[in-house]
Amino acid sequence: MNDRLTNTKIRGTINMENKIFHLTKAKFQELKKEYDALVAAEHTKAIDEEAPKMVESDDLNPEFVSFQEGMELMRARMDKLEDILKHHQLIKKPPKEKQVFVNLGARVKVEVNGKKDEFVMVGTLEAHPELGKISNESPVGAALMGRKIGEEVVIDSPEKTKYKIKNITYEVS
Repeated sequence: MNDRLTNTKIRGTINMENKIFHLTKAKFQELKKEYDALVAAEHTKAIDEEAPKMVESDDLNPEFVSFQEGMELMRARMDKLEDILKHHQLIKKPPKEKQVFVNLGARVKVEVNGKKDEFVMVGTLEAHPELGKISNESPVGAALMGRKIGEEVVIDSPEKTKYKIKNITYEVS
C-alpha cells in the first residue's frame, strides 16, 4: 500500500469499533485495485489539474464547489477503502477437522421448508443473496455459523423458516 494507509494521525481512523472485514482474496484484490486507482486519480487531480478559482466576482464559483465536492467524495471513498484494507482478514479454508462446521467460505446446501437451496458464507462486503452469497452477520448466516450437517435452525423473521443443513464444502484457498 502507500503512506496513506499508515498515516492515521492526519486523516484519523473511521473504524471506531475495530470491525474486521472478512474478504475473499478476489474481493481484497478488487478493493486494493480500486484504492490504488483512486490514489492515482487524486494525485493526478491535485498535480495536473488546476482547481477552479474559489470566488468569481462576488459569488462562490460553482465550478470550484463542484470540484471540491468531487474531491471530498473521492477522499471519503478512499478513507472507507483504507479502513477496510487496514482491518481485513482473508477468508481461508479451515483445517480438515473443522470443515464439518459452517464457517466463512463454506458452500452450504440446505433444505428450506422442504425445498433445496445453496449458498456461500461470506463477509458483509461480499454478501449478495441473489447470487447465492450470504453474510455471516445476516440472520440466516449467523444462525448457521458453527453448525454441522444434519442440524436444523429456525429463523423467525418475519415468519418461521426452518433450515436443515444437508452438505458443507469449502472451495476457498
